[in-house]
Amino acid sequence: MAQKPAIPKGTRDFLPIEVAKRNYIFDTIKKCFQKYGFAPIETPSFELSSTLLGKYGEEGDRLIFRILNSGEKVKKADLKALEEENLARFANSLSEKALRYDLTVPFARFVVQHQNELSFPFKRYQIQPVWRADRPQHGRYQEFFQCDADVVGSDSLLYEVDFVQLFDEVLTALQIPDFSIHMNNRKILSGIAEVTGETDKLIAITVAIDKLDKVGAEGVEKELIEKGVSAAAIEKIKPLFSLNGGNDELIAFMTKFLETSEIGKKGLEELNFVFNQTEMLGLKKAKLIFDVTLARGLNYYTGAIFEVKANGVKMGSICGGGRYDDLTGLFGMSGLSGVGISFGADRIYDVLTTLDLFPKTLEKGLEVLFVNFGEREQEFCLPLVKELRENGISSEIYPTAAKIKKQFKYADDRRVAFTAIVGEKEIENEAVMMKNMNTGEQQEISKSELVSFIEKSNN
Repeated sequence: MAQKPAIPKGTRDFLPIEVAKRNYIFDTIKKCFQKYGFAPIETPSFELSSTLLGKYGEEGDRLIFRILNSGEKVKKADLKALEEENLARFANSLSEKALRYDLTVPFARFVVQHQNELSFPFKRYQIQPVWRADRPQHGRYQEFFQCDADVVGSDSLLYEVDFVQLFDEVLTALQIPDFSIHMNNRKILSGIAEVTGETDKLIAITVAIDKLDKVGAEGVEKELIEKGVSAAAIEKIKPLFSLNGGNDELIAFMTKFLETSEIGKKGLEELNFVFNQTEMLGLKKAKLIFDVTLARGLNYYTGAIFEVKANGVKMGSICGGGRYDDLTGLFGMSGLSGVGISFGADRIYDVLTTLDLFPKTLEKGLEVLFVNFGEREQEFCLPLVKELRENGISSEIYPTAAKIKKQFKYADDRRVAFTAIVGEKEIENEAVMMKNMNTGEQQEISKSELVSFIEKSNN
């Protein structure tokens, strides 16, 4: 019995129209990246496990797809570790490679490996797939594309300002009507941990409060207790769960909250700079919001943190990013500051689909299909097909002299704009009968006018 075809959960096939829509998103993002001075790079789909593990926190590590060793390397499995129930060591002995979890850590590896070939500050963009062993659900896939832009080699906050502008420009160009850029600073989060007397619990606190919009205040409080955060510290943190008001009010509240924390005050100073410069430059559509509980749960952020949401659409964040002052230090190159953002192309696709925002021109199919009546007619049509193609007009001839009904069904399926009908009469007249597949109108034109006829129809 033949196997029923299927693909793994969390992955997708893409039909031609879907690819056209995805390319529309990629091309829009790419155009804006290039406008802001970013250059393209690519990295392998898989990296050494040692490159990826330990860079995303405990939760991130669990979502990394490991690649099982093959051939003779399987014999090197550490069975003693298995006997001792040291599963982490055993897993490492089975797998030396892993699919990339994001594009940022591979980029840090890239910078260190190619540092002598780059000019700093180095600005790159990268549009490639990543993989995460996450539970598949609406808007969350195990294989998806990220569209990243990063700058390394400068600690200037002007790049944070640029990225706010870039979020605004890309999503405005994609016609998303209502979206907000949520921003925080990791130094502010460090300050929160410091004033509550739980500096050593920074990661536990940030991971927990980052889930506020998903699990609510009670869920966050429960996780903080489970992570060993003291009751006194939790009481100090709880007012942050219900903060509201404008950016100025929130900054004023946090200035008082963090008055005893130097690192917290530094974070507020950096945040203020970005907000003030953005206010001066203005935004097309975006709302820039100070989100005190935004943490994004990743260990490598050290400064600004970004997250973008499409308002009115049931979807998680569609973009994100932040500053990672010493990520390259993980690979032996210390002191290189960096900041980057990522556009979640798959989630953006879902938003555009939900709101019916894709341009109708993307649904345009084949421009001209020549109906095939037989060998003589085929010989007449082939040079015309070539001429149309040479003038940038998509065209083809039906491959066989099949029944007309079948050929016209094919034309409908391909969303053909014009069918070109050539019979004995048209051959004698050196002409082509053109049928507009949208209106049903037919018009005989000379073959010498064919190109100009189609070009005029497209204008």
